[in-house]
Amino acid sequence: MSLSPRDKPRDNPLDHSGPDDSVILHTTDNGVSWITLNRPEVMNAIAPEQRECLISELLRASADPGVRAVVITATGAAFCAGADLRATPSSAMDPAVPGVSAASVASGRLPGDVARTIRRGAQRLIAAVLDCEKPVIAAVNGTAAGLGAHLALACDLVLAAESATFVEVFVRRGLVADGGGAYLLPRLVGPQRAKELMFFGDALTAAEAERMGLVNRVVAGAGLAATARSWAERLATGPTRALALTKQLVNSSLDSDRTAAFAAEAAAQEINMTTEDAQEGVNSFLEHRSPVYRGR
Repeated sequence: MSLSPRDKPRDNPLDHSGPDDSVILHTTDNGVSWITLNRPEVMNAIAPEQRECLISELLRASADPGVRAVVITATGAAFCAGADLRATPSSAMDPAVPGVSAASVASGRLPGDVARTIRRGAQRLIAAVLDCEKPVIAAVNGTAAGLGAHLALACDLVLAAESATFVEVFVRRGLVADGGGAYLLPRLVGPQRAKELMFFGDALTAAEAERMGLVNRVVAGAGLAATARSWAERLATGPTRALALTKQLVNSSLDSDRTAAFAAEAAAQEINMTTEDAQEGVNSFLEHRSPVYRGR
């Protein structure tokens, strides 16, 4: 089967030389779906069209047995500056668009409109990352601010270039954090540290984010793509359903009491033991060989 231009693999998925007017670039290579934000001229601020493309690609990755891991990264010097506040009110109010931009907040809407906007927009995007049935890696190549920071932090693993920064920028604009920030941050760094980040809006360097536990690994800029590829391809050769069930258990654990968490764990084990990969894992142990997982 031939690949369409959007699905052709690249030697370095973070290197997109040459013109390309797509707001999202996508390649699939060795079982890894590379999703690349591609609006470097606006620091990859997320407009509604781009958000919908991201959500679609994550849903596609969940359903596609040929995809076994996902990497989200970006072109240019920034990872993502947050939601694009410059989206026009006319496009934002289009009922065909499931979610609208912050630019229309001051345009005299009825009570409930802003909450609906957030639910249909930023929250849907973060939920798509958290609910993706494949492990998702963020390869943060530069500034991740506001919704962009939450997009990265919702991923299962976060790699950051040495030049990357993370900014809870909302307070600087007089806004309440959205995109799941008040859900994600306390679970990653605890409530006191989360409040510090959100109350002051100070930029964190990649090294500071790593010390706090927001980032798994800081990588020299030139090595970010190679490290992301190495991690993603390692995940792509793993037991895909076991990883999906483990992700689900971990993500739900902090919202559950012990009884519910143990019940979910037992149910996940029951489901996983019906997979071919689980049988392969047991058989390879008994046969003293390395397992070969096929994601089934």
